[in-house]
Amino acid sequence: MTKDTSDDVIKIDKAEDSASVTEAGKLSSKLIYEVIRRNGEEELSRPTRSLVWSGTAAGIMISFSVLGEAILRTYLPDTPGRFLIENLGYSLGFLIVILGRMQLFTENTITTVVPLLVRPTMAMLMRVGRLWAIVLTANVVGAFLIATLYAYTSVISDDLRPALIALSEHATGMPPAQSFFRGIPAGILVAAIVWTMPQAKEANFFVILTFTWLIAAGDFTHVVAGSVEMAYLMVQGMLGFEQAAFGFFLPVLAGNIVGGTVVFTLMVWGQVKDEIRSDASE
Repeated sequence: MTKDTSDDVIKIDKAEDSASVTEAGKLSSKLIYEVIRRNGEEELSRPTRSLVWSGTAAGIMISFSVLGEAILRTYLPDTPGRFLIENLGYSLGFLIVILGRMQLFTENTITTVVPLLVRPTMAMLMRVGRLWAIVLTANVVGAFLIATLYAYTSVISDDLRPALIALSEHATGMPPAQSFFRGIPAGILVAAIVWTMPQAKEANFFVILTFTWLIAAGDFTHVVAGSVEMAYLMVQGMLGFEQAAFGFFLPVLAGNIVGGTVVFTLMVWGQVKDEIRSDASE
């Protein structure tokens, strides 16, 4: 490991990068951390316009999680195991967004925080805050765009609307404290996807499928997918601003941040911080 004296960031030399990061069968925690740090640095350096377009696209595409679940609920027979099967539909939007490398806010609660932990400066904190604000806003805008399309056009069949409304009312109807606490496991699971993918390689599809299915099956709350459900009700006058903002959006947002950043990222940082600091002192 060598130290970049220009910006005080720990880097892996080219030989080690080639042998360990791209070709190794099993990556150490330190190397996975470095992969995520580099991805985070790349995201933090992207132009605002790119972040806006990518974040809006993610907000639109994540709607297929809600739509996929509604389709399976509508057409599957009403059996005791239907709940577990219909939640596979929830994974659809996440597969599109994550494999398509679109900007999803809850991914950024770990990816962009890793560079901040390595280099905890005010400038880096401002860069992370900028990206979070842009991506979250774009995600919500995308959610409202697609929800309006679903609500006021014939793009989806009338058969799906009862299930879509029922799912949306359930997601946004929890008490604020419950919304917050159920947002914590969702934040942890999305962060776990980010942490696992460098090692999973060809199995990324199944990692995303499994972890996001668990979010739905566990009845946990996700701020971006849930924003589609929130928006679907709001644009039809079925959900007021106060309940939407203070009963759902802000508590879930806080829970996802606590789960993805405070809990998961700091646990991961605890695994590697001594090694990174040791390398920095060499």
